Amino acid sequence: MTLVPGTVRPRRLRTTPALRRLVSESRLHPAELILPMFVKETLSEPAPLTSMPGVVQHTLDSLLEAANEAVDAGVGGLMLFGIPEHKDNDGSQADDPEGILNRALTLLRDNLGDTTVVMADLCLDEFTSHGHCGVLDSAGGVDNDATLTRYASMAVAQARAGAHVVGLSGMMDGQVAACREALDLEGFTDVVVMAYSAKYASAFFGPFREAVDSELQGDRKTYQQDPANGREAMRELDLDLAEGADIVMVKPGMPYLDVLAEVACESPVPVWAYQVSGEYAMIEFAASAGAIERERAIEESLIAFKRAGADAILTYWATEVAQRLTSQTQDGALR
Repeated sequence: MTLVPGTVRPRRLRTTPALRRLVSESRLHPAELILPMFVKETLSEPAPLTSMPGVVQHTLDSLLEAANEAVDAGVGGLMLFGIPEHKDNDGSQADDPEGILNRALTLLRDNLGDTTVVMADLCLDEFTSHGHCGVLDSAGGVDNDATLTRYASMAVAQARAGAHVVGLSGMMDGQVAACREALDLEGFTDVVVMAYSAKYASAFFGPFREAVDSELQGDRKTYQQDPANGREAMRELDLDLAEGADIVMVKPGMPYLDVLAEVACESPVPVWAYQVSGEYAMIEFAASAGAIERERAIEESLIAFKRAGADAILTYWATEVAQRLTSQTQDGALR
């Protein structure tokens, strides 16, 4: 059968790699990729993570080496997570100037200056002996308002250490306002507050627990969002914007592309997405089993974030993909 003359033929726009590149609706750029990095105080050499092939817990020396590699590849920013030697109920190492996270921030800022955006996770889970994102009350629950005091202190400590951006990931009510006020009172008016506005109580965080040596018992369902809820994310977005968030985040990414798209439509500030540890592990393990094509799956997953409206993406593949984007000039598979 032959189609009649004048039939609409969308395939015309797919006939060559160059034409597909020209009409592409979504594109990736190295500057839109952010590399999460883990630095552990007790290490003498990098420690590979069994649940995240290719990802390591860094020493300070290997952290700086990997950071320079990312910057050379054109990666837009670095998000640091610290794992201290000593943990306690209040996460005292989180705001200690000599704590591992703050020392790492200073190391990167002193060596990289403003050539990239140095960011820090602002949460207590890596620092507490109980693994929760806040301090506990007498009944064992997370005390929201007492936690805000700790967050405010962390924000100032991270700013003093050199962070351009503080990433508020704890999902405490009022956390943006508390940190913004603390930063402004200490003169850090240029430090950016990035709010994890929609962070879900997700099974996809599993490998991350290994990455930060989590001590968590139980779950975080009383403060992270219910995976069944979408409208709730928009309420959190409105609150964070009203409190002064400069950037907002949706986390995890792929299971919540609908939420990401809605947030992107409504937000007047930049919207980021976090491709979390479980998303990373699924692709790596599926590829190692021969079930999928690794590079194509990585690229497709990142394009999905862009198509849904993300302005930047936190991904453990940031350096690898940025290098590929820079070197690739012909086929246009990365758009």
